[in-house]
Amino acid sequence: MQIGIACDHGGFELKEELKTYLRSIGHEPVDLGTFSKDSVDYPDYAIQVAEKVSKGDLEKGILICGTGIGMSIVANKIRGVRAALANDLYSARFCREHVDANILVLGGRIVGKELAKEIVKIWIETPFAGGRHQRRLEKIEALEEKNFKF
Repeated sequence: MQIGIACDHGGFELKEELKTYLRSIGHEPVDLGTFSKDSVDYPDYAIQVAEKVSKGDLEKGILICGTGIGMSIVANKIRGVRAALANDLYSARFCREHVDANILVLGGRIVGKELAKEIVKIWIETPFAGGRHQRRLEKIEALEEKNFKF
């Protein structure tokens, strides 16, 4: 699977580590930046991944900034995106199982590299449970439909 991945300067080191990890488990990271530790504005990178996921160009995405909070806020402004900040294993599992999160967000200054790899693995491998959770997603989609009419 191709997985979009992007970060700001606070997530650069973790992004580089996760690109290698994704390849090792059979996935192709699509690196959308940033490409150094130089200070950048996280919205510029969150938007790139979120739009590609929203359009279906990428099935999933991973975003990393210092805490993960900024990237989460930006990505969730894009229609069809369900970006979840998951800095622990429990959240990684349930953001997929219950809300079918299509973008994983990590805090590069919060999560260590090994824990981040475990989080990514669980997030990729956990299927959406459907059932009562599908009904809830439909309510989110209805809200998006209402709010995105221009």
